[in-house]
Amino acid sequence: MMASRHHPEEIPMPAYYPIFVDIRDRKCLVFGGDHEGERKVRYLLDCGGEVTLFSPDNDTLPGLIELVSEGKISWEHRKYEAGDIAGAWIVIVADTSSEEINKAIETESQKRNVLCNVMDVTPLCNFIAPAIIHRQDVTVAVSTAGTSPALARRLRERMTDTDYCQCLRWADMGPMFADVRVEVRGRELPITPDDWAESITNKMLEQFESGDKDGARAMLVSALEERAAQ
Repeated sequence: MMASRHHPEEIPMPAYYPIFVDIRDRKCLVFGGDHEGERKVRYLLDCGGEVTLFSPDNDTLPGLIELVSEGKISWEHRKYEAGDIAGAWIVIVADTSSEEINKAIETESQKRNVLCNVMDVTPLCNFIAPAIIHRQDVTVAVSTAGTSPALARRLRERMTDTDYCQCLRWADMGPMFADVRVEVRGRELPITPDDWAESITNKMLEQFESGDKDGARAMLVSALEERAAQ
């Protein structure tokens, strides 16, 4: 059972353990039908979650109502009531306008050992959502341990600015790396993580970006074969 909470002013900031979780076919609850609620609902759906939205009719955006009509999410036409967290795996509170409701959701989530995020109210969260960067199969998460969400968003913006940061260019080769990984495993080549790191070069990236993807792939396979033979 998770430890009980103290008054927010008494809580030291935790050292968060970064992790990616599989929410496919898991019961996910979102409280709030505003823009933040819609953003969270859509992301949970993208990750395969089974989403239920709690939001009164007059507080729910058309985009969410459309998702309901398409059968993609369930909708409870009201705000939180005691017992709503039963059976949930993850809870996100997007509408944080009521401190009383925020605390009630957090308390029930703790009692039921359910992951709970009350957006921008870090003391009521047992997990926090980082700023996310997606490119191909690569996901980069940026977090400030809840101390400054604005800074995390700013760092994300700078990392996706190709005039400032070039590192995400490598992500475009992700599918090629995955394909080669299957090949070398099938051939039972003794490849270590260090071998992979040493075999991925700037020259290979340039070859790939020039349009010669087969040449880049051949370059990677050759480098791995050389490492395996050592």
